Amino acid sequence: MSLVKDAAIKLIQSLPEDCSFEDIQYHLYVREKVEAGIKAVDAGKVLPEEEADRRINEWLDSIGPKRP
Repeated sequence: MSLVKDAAIKLIQSLPEDCSFEDIQYHLYVREKVEAGIKAVDAGKVLPEEEADRRINEWLDSIGPKRP
């Protein structure tokens, strides 16, 4: 069995018995995003905190009234 399929099965088995399809989709989605983030970090595709803050503030300034 592939590593991805095995990980998905283990994740689903770890959920409560009364979970919904939506719960399963959400947990698989989050796992996928975490894996993508880890790969990005490993590949050096990261921003310094100051640059991330600058971009977030620039985005926030462009979508609404000025913040204090």
